[in-house]
Amino acid sequence: MPTRTRFVFLMHPKEWKQEKAATGRLTHLALPNSVIHVGVGFDDHDEVQALLADPALFPVLLYPGRDALNLSQGQLATEALAGRQLAVLILDATWSLGRKMLRLSSSLQRLPRIMFTPSAPSRYRIKQQPHAGCLSTLEATHEVLLALERSGLDHYSQPEQLLALFARMQDFQIRCATDPARAGYRRTGYRAPVDRRPFRGQSASRRARIFQAPFVGETVNPKL
Repeated sequence: MPTRTRFVFLMHPKEWKQEKAATGRLTHLALPNSVIHVGVGFDDHDEVQALLADPALFPVLLYPGRDALNLSQGQLATEALAGRQLAVLILDATWSLGRKMLRLSSSLQRLPRIMFTPSAPSRYRIKQQPHAGCLSTLEATHEVLLALERSGLDHYSQPEQLLALFARMQDFQIRCATDPARAGYRRTGYRAPVDRRPFRGQSASRRARIFQAPFVGETVNPKL
């Protein structure tokens, strides 16, 4: 699916090596105008630094905060691009790992930030989101494109495509989990989101700290 916007997925190595249902990789495969770079810190990453220095691009970081421009409210105007191509950098990792990636990358910290107000709760059926309002990388990209379409900054011709891929990937994972012939894949099927217990104990405390103590003056808003 072609887009005017260039999407740059900065993927944590754990997401690249260990994640079976990597939605960042799935999104990249659906968007020809996108690229994946794997790493933890990107200040010394030649390709990322070349992208940030490219005068033909207007790079922004999808990351919530008090100073982030809310795409859903039309806060990024066409005039701000000054004829340059919008390049959206997305941290493809868990919230805690994404914060570490940002902390180790001063060049990313200096970028203008964007955010959005999600149009729907997460559709992730095979993972429990750490906080209400959190979305997968695929869903976040979908929301960005919806907002850019409304602002006239992009043309999102097939808004159902990414969500359909997301549903198909999850259906496959669910079938694998319930297939007795796939011993060792997963011992039990996935719980429906409404049947999941909230995080408790140390796990709940760790997740709460992530959203109660944002990094460098951020307020907590939905993204991943």
